[in-house]
Parts: sequence; C-alpha cells; structure tokens
Amino acid sequence: MDSKEILKLEYTALKLRRNILRLIRAGEAGHVGGALSSVEILTALYFNLLNIDPVNPKWKERDRFVLSAGHKCLVLYAALAERGFFDAAILDTYGALDSPIPGHPNMHKLPGIETNTGALGHGLSIAGGMALGLRLDKSPAKVYVLMGDGELAEGSNWEAASAASMHKLENLIVFVDRNKLQISGPTIEVMSYEPLDERWRSFGWGVRVIDGHNLESIISNVKQTPFEKGKPSVIIADTLKSKGLSFAEGKVNFHYWKAKPEELELAEHDLNMIEEQLRTKIERAGL
Repeated sequence: MDSKEILKLEYTALKLRRNILRLIRAGEAGHVGGALSSVEILTALYFNLLNIDPVNPKWKERDRFVLSAGHKCLVLYAALAERGFFDAAILDTYGALDSPIPGHPNMHKLPGIETNTGALGHGLSIAGGMALGLRLDKSPAKVYVLMGDGELAEGSNWEAASAASMHKLENLIVFVDRNKLQISGPTIEVMSYEPLDERWRSFGWGVRVIDGHNLESIISNVKQTPFEKGKPSVIIADTLKSKGLSFAEGKVNFHYWKAKPEELELAEHDLNMIEEQLRTKIERAGL
C-alpha cells in the first residue's frame, strides 16, 4: 500500500477513537480498553478489506464479521457509524433505555451486526457455522472474527477451533487481540494459553503474529490468507490496552472505564495530539 492510503486509514482510526470517546461521553462508562486496542483491526477490515455494502447490509455475497468479544462493542459501533451503516447521532444514545446500541451487539437492533455476542467463547463457533454454510453455497464470501486473548480461557473456543480445522475452513480468518490484560488482571496470570502461536498451530490452524496497530501489516497479512492450504487462519495481533489514551494505556483498571470529567478532558487532549501528528505527516507527504 502507498503512504497516501496508509495515512488515510490512520486518520480513519483516529475518527474511530473519537467515536469511542463520544460513546463514553454519552453513556459515562464502557469497556474502553479492548475497544481502543482493536481500533486498527476494525479500521483495516471496515475501510479496506471487507466486501460489504452499508446500503444493503444483508447483501447475500457480503463478508461477515463476528465480534466474539462482544464487550468491545464500542469499536464496532464506532466503525459501523463511520462506514455509514447508520446515522452517527445514534452514538449519542449509548447507555440510554432502548438504545439500538446496547452494551453488547444485538443483530435485531442495528444494521451491520451479524450475530448477537456477549457471553464470551461463542463467536468462533457461530463464525465456523457461517463459514461452512458459505462454502456449501459456493459463496466467495469470507468470515472474520475478533476475539480477545482473555476470552481464550473459554473451552468452547477450542472445540470450535478443532471443528474449523477438521472442516478445512479456508474462508475463516480470526484475529486475537492480544493486549495481555483482562478484567481481573494480566492474562498470563489469570489463565495463560501461551505460547498462543504454537497452541493454534497444534489445533491445525495457519498462524501469523503481527503488530496489531500496524495497518499495513494487518492488511497485507489478511490478503495472504489462507496461510496454509486447507486450514483456517488466525492472526495474533499484539496490541496495547486503551491505545491512544496516555493515562490509560496498559492499565487493567481501564478494561471498563467509568469516566471522570477530568479524564475525558485528558482523553480529548491525547486525541488532539494524535491529530496534530497526523496532520504533520500529511503535510510532509504533500497530501
């Protein structure tokens, strides 16, 4: 990809972070840590990789995206709004009674949501069924999944991983957002599944480990899937919890953030600084 495309996507990632902050302002709290750590993954998917149509969200040949870690819904809402699936004003209803954007995604309330997710460990099973169905229909569509590294402690994930390998689901691509933290502490201390790459390989998957904040790397690796013929693919994306907010990065207490007014001001300042840096890069590139 050329520098113009990457800079444009970086700016889109900033917009998603601003949308996440907008959601937090509306609801006064939310699972911000994992939402911010997976911004670049959702940016790459929704603004470069996914074959989708916001005007026709149920288009039969569309790619599917499953947010297995449903509590990271802030980033999904941020991306869907920016991509044009719904009016961005809906973001201001987060936390309100009967809002179409509840604390976990609901396919019956919002266009662009492929399945309800909330209880961790179910998304990969659902996505595997989708991928198998699409293959039986001889559809070119692919199924993408975003999981959290803390979520991997749920045993149903590994049953689903085995089934996907047995059925040779080449059209299934999984991202593991490895930000190394979950609600009760570091994942390696709560329930370690490291080394993740070796574990997924042992279940019959093609595996890559990448910088989960590098848009070019995310896109180039997805375009190389399937990594191995006859196998589903998993991308282990090393990320930083609460990426973009200097006071929250890498801190477990921002897994779920009940925002104070002074923290929101700091967050706005941090995002403004990122925007200034991006504007400088754009000017230097002569764009």
